[in-house]
Amino acid sequence: MLRKGCTPETLRSWHRKYLDSQNPSIVEQQSDKERIKQLERENRELRQANEIIRKAAGIEAQAEKRRKPK
Repeated sequence: MLRKGCTPETLRSWHRKYLDSQNPSIVEQQSDKERIKQLERENRELRQANEIIRKAAGIEAQAEKRRKPK
C-alpha cells in the first residue's frame, strides 16, 4: 500500500509519529512543550502591549503638559 512518490523513510517517519502518539509519557512531554511555547508567545505579546501602552501614556502626558488651561 505504497503511495506514489512515498519513500520508505516517509513511512518510517509516519510510523514513528504514530507510535509516539500512543505513548502517554511522550504525549505529556509534547503537550508540556506546546503549553510552554503558547505561554512564551502570550508573554511576548503582553510585553509588546505593555510597551505600547507605556509609550501612549507618555505621549498623552506630554500632550497634557502642552494644553492651555481653560
